[in-house]
Amino acid sequence: MSKSVVHIENASIGFSPDEPLIKNLNLEINQGEIVAIAGPSGIGKTTLLRTIAGLVPMLEGEMTLFGRNSKASRGELGYIPQRLGLIRHASVYHNVLMGALTSTAGVWFPFSFEARRRTLESIDAMGISEKKRTPIRLLSGGQQRRVATARTLAQQPSIILADEFLGELDEETMESVLSKVTNYVRTNNATLIVVEHDISRAKRMADHLLILDDGQLNPFVDQPISMQISMRLDKELNV
Repeated sequence: MSKSVVHIENASIGFSPDEPLIKNLNLEINQGEIVAIAGPSGIGKTTLLRTIAGLVPMLEGEMTLFGRNSKASRGELGYIPQRLGLIRHASVYHNVLMGALTSTAGVWFPFSFEARRRTLESIDAMGISEKKRTPIRLLSGGQQRRVATARTLAQQPSIILADEFLGELDEETMESVLSKVTNYVRTNNATLIVVEHDISRAKRMADHLLILDDGQLNPFVDQPISMQISMRLDKELNV
């Protein structure tokens, strides 16, 4: 039986109680699942990820992670934000090492063998080994995204939250990065929750695709675009 890792019940998500971005949210995500969230820009997808990460408090409702009414323990949850959060003056190696040290048995000494192993393996998996001594500020946008992904893989979390983490990557690199991340999830029975604007890519990578629109998060229904437009017009006209 699958173990629930994210459980959200009767929740409102956003910043203003009078205008929540997401209303009446009930969400259950199990261990080992890949869940993609798509929808129009600016309607709360990133805020939902940040809420799960414990960075934005819920307006109302309840959330449990790993069956606990508390934030994830150190190292359990890895987050790849849209703005990446990298240390721009530091090297690729240093940035990825920070991820490895997050969950290395309480060790913050930079020469921990386990942390170094995770760091180098993750950098290699992202195909940027030749850049490991390069400062972040000298990398392209796509290379920086690979560094942020390597940092999270080095952490070895049980849940990965990824916000448009495949942006700025060419098709070949995107396929390689996606393959490495999904392989990590499958091999470690981890969970991936990803915000993805490309519906076809989201359908291909995810076990479950959810659409956020008009404050509601619902399963994706694969319908002809003409039918989707008709349904939207009916809804707007209250037909």
